[in-house]
Amino acid sequence: MEGLRNVRREVLSNGLTILTEEMPHIRSVSIGIWIKTGSRHEVPELNGISHFIEHMVFKGTRNRNAEQIAREVDSVGGNMDAFTAKECICFDVKVLDEHLPTALDILSDLVLNPVFDPAELTRERGVIIEEIKMDEDNPDYLVHEIFTQNFWKDHPLGKPILGTKETVKRFEQEILFEYYRRFFIPNNMIIAAAGNISHERLVELVTQKFAQMKAGQNGFKQEAPKISARINMRNKKALEQVQICIGVPSLPIGHDRRFVSYVLNTLLGGGMSSRLFQSVREKQGLAYAIYSELNPYRDTGCMCIYAGTSRENAPKVVQSVMGEFRKLKTEEVSAEELKRAKDQLKGSLMLSLESSTARMSNLARQELYFDRFYTMDEIIARVEAVTTADLMELAHEYFNTGSTAVTVLGNLNGLKISRDSLAC
Repeated sequence: MEGLRNVRREVLSNGLTILTEEMPHIRSVSIGIWIKTGSRHEVPELNGISHFIEHMVFKGTRNRNAEQIAREVDSVGGNMDAFTAKECICFDVKVLDEHLPTALDILSDLVLNPVFDPAELTRERGVIIEEIKMDEDNPDYLVHEIFTQNFWKDHPLGKPILGTKETVKRFEQEILFEYYRRFFIPNNMIIAAAGNISHERLVELVTQKFAQMKAGQNGFKQEAPKISARINMRNKKALEQVQICIGVPSLPIGHDRRFVSYVLNTLLGGGMSSRLFQSVREKQGLAYAIYSELNPYRDTGCMCIYAGTSRENAPKVVQSVMGEFRKLKTEEVSAEELKRAKDQLKGSLMLSLESSTARMSNLARQELYFDRFYTMDEIIARVEAVTTADLMELAHEYFNTGSTAVTVLGNLNGLKISRDSLAC
């Protein structure tokens, strides 16, 4: 790690990694405890358990009940949050620098001393089932979920982070403890902090709380998922719009050519000047929302295009997307468009790192996926180095009729999308 950006790293003897970035010009500190496990590490019958545990730790520890947790965070004006993803769970809090000891005390209590009280469990099961129903009522979310489940079919990466109503109903105290003991171990944890903070002070505070934890073996090895490029038409009569997801395999998160992928995604559908937005929305008026996004993971990835349109216009939207795929494979991107995409990407990367929370997150994610820390200057140099030839080469790898997957959700009424309509 380099001193230039005040980033420091220390590993305790039990394997727990501590990362800090000092930002002396601000008054806040964000601190996060990251667990290197997520929904993709669950067996099918326990799908959703990581997310369930993330909820349950807030319901009480050996030292505090749910109300005390909330009250203590509020009493120092802090913001506390948590999320579960496919490959990690994170608990984080942002406070004024003087309240760091309190913040770490609460956070470590959640992570080290949950009780998973059976009465709270029953209540939380109801809450999460409502959360699942709420998501299923959201067509944009639902089409992505159906798409993902089909793209990585029969692999835990394709399963929903929240689990299903059936799996959530099964979670009992002992099942939670068993899972918790297996994955919440120090060599599976990163504690990252950014803001007005001293590295030595944080290490001292973390050591007090975590040094007595024993390293464990989670022994988790998983095959990379196979990708299945299916066409999936799902009828849902109540919907006014047809929701479309079109996806192709893309690079894993740590791949050396990831910067080419970022630029390609920005050009294609990352914002208002992108090709898809200009063509499908501005020139043809076929959709209000259309964008592309990258979903990279440790050993695989997906580039996904989303659009919401009318049933009549759905075939035209698919045709337009395929047309853009084809163009990226056959026509060189102009120097001016390439520069615009790079500038947009650099701008959004820099703006996304303005807060202490974003910096804390960036530290942890780099530790999760890379063998070293990349500074902003390095990242910008890598973006700048992308050439039109790089883009064309990657477009040839990504955009192929046989590996394009599509999910269409809505009142289909006979709408058909065939493999032929995916010619690119």
